[in-house]
Amino acid sequence: MIERIWYGNSPLAYLLLPLTAVFFLISLFRRIFYRAGLFKVGHLDVPVVVVGNITVGGTGKTPLVVWLADYLKAKGYKPGIISRGYGGKARTWPQQVRPDSDPKAVGDEAILISRRTTCPMAVGPDRYQTGKALLENADCDILLSDDGMQHYGLGRDIEIAVIDGKRRFGNGFLLPAGPLREGLWRLEHVDIKVSNGAATFDECSMKMRHGDLISMGNNGSQPLSAFAGSKVHAVAGIGNTGRFFQLLKSCGLDIIEHPFDDHHDFIKADIEFEDELPVIMTEKDAVKCQFFAGERHWYLEVSAQPEAAFVQRFYELLEELRDGQKTA
Repeated sequence: MIERIWYGNSPLAYLLLPLTAVFFLISLFRRIFYRAGLFKVGHLDVPVVVVGNITVGGTGKTPLVVWLADYLKAKGYKPGIISRGYGGKARTWPQQVRPDSDPKAVGDEAILISRRTTCPMAVGPDRYQTGKALLENADCDILLSDDGMQHYGLGRDIEIAVIDGKRRFGNGFLLPAGPLREGLWRLEHVDIKVSNGAATFDECSMKMRHGDLISMGNNGSQPLSAFAGSKVHAVAGIGNTGRFFQLLKSCGLDIIEHPFDDHHDFIKADIEFEDELPVIMTEKDAVKCQFFAGERHWYLEVSAQPEAAFVQRFYELLEELRDGQKTA
């Protein structure tokens, strides 16, 4: 319902504008207080790269963080990763994350990132304290923050804003009348704007490349094309379920859609259906379903591939940081 208001030009959005005005004032004064030094900004001992967005919902931040981690390792860096751990219910924070950590404690995205990158990782609501704890427990010389553009308590050296190339900014209103966490002006203050899909003149583009389907019942892997023409159940509990469903359709699958809210706490009944059709889900959802999935359950690997202009710009920013450290 709310996404139809945000992205469907619904007149109901105007009924929410009084609440949007309150949200605007709170976010405005919060930013002013940080800039004026009334709220403390914590600076860590290593460079910090924040990957975030200004809209609610999935834009492709997490796959880009995975790509950045691999890129940094290839360049000789020792990256660490921090995140909110959204959906995690740990009793204390920060929490160190390993590939075998409990997703109920640290969140699904954190497990996915840890498994895909094998980098040291920690999660917690206070990004500065989370980064500080990670540096105390791991040998890292640069930190990636998955999300965090609005977490001004963490000092950052590079900001990358990820934009949904298809849905863009919806109706252009701030929350709750629209999907914006901050106004469009915020994009003028980041170092790189990258669009997941079609890009404008001042944005870099990024594409999502799907890999194989991975069996959750120890049946190896299959190319997605092997399911072309087949009817399958498609399960997604991510920020933009439509993008996942459209990907499967574009590859020739006849899907029965089962959308859930982002970070949905899956139970076995959510992925069991009264037939023998295959069930395909996102990699993030598979993290939470791995304990009760069966032979007919599969997840799809998806990876980010930014264009050369993004790679070049990011390399230049890293060199500027390195030169600054040499002269400091």
